[in-house]
Amino acid sequence: MTQSRYTGPARGLHWLMAVLILLTIPAGLIMVQPGLDRSFQNWLFIYHKNVGVLLLLLIVVRLLWRLRNPPPPKPSSLTAIQVRIAELTHKAMYALLFVVPIAGYVRVKAGGFPIESLDALNIPSLVPRSEALAEVAKTVHYGFGLLLMALIAMHIGAALFHTMVKQDGVFSRMWPPVGGGTR
Repeated sequence: MTQSRYTGPARGLHWLMAVLILLTIPAGLIMVQPGLDRSFQNWLFIYHKNVGVLLLLLIVVRLLWRLRNPPPPKPSSLTAIQVRIAELTHKAMYALLFVVPIAGYVRVKAGGFPIESLDALNIPSLVPRSEALAEVAKTVHYGFGLLLMALIAMHIGAALFHTMVKQDGVFSRMWPPVGGGTR
């Protein structure tokens, strides 16, 4: 069954963000492990912080695109509960894609650490130096990061279910990332 597709830019942003997120999560988990080579650990921290900034910018662009270019209608093959779960999951992921990098930013800047991409642009810190604030932000970043990982796993699981089990064309609405028409 052929379904209406997302626009090319929506698909491109989705897959660019997916790749960056799926590379950034392990970097964030590995970088805090004890016993790492210090230069490798520093590289992971720099990567994680700066890709986090990029992801925050990309989610803003993605939401602006979505506001001007609404997604195609949900496929008729989905049940009402599947539609509701998909809507709630997407809203939660969008929210967490804001909260997690913002909490990361607050953790880093309140902790007195650099974010190299922003520092190179001479963007001043938007939060005061505060160890207490840094610790709260660290907890928020980690806790909501875990929740985001769970939602991403659900999202991937649903995509695989629709592709391999139901074979109902839902996945083809977002694949391939570019080309193949806009709707």
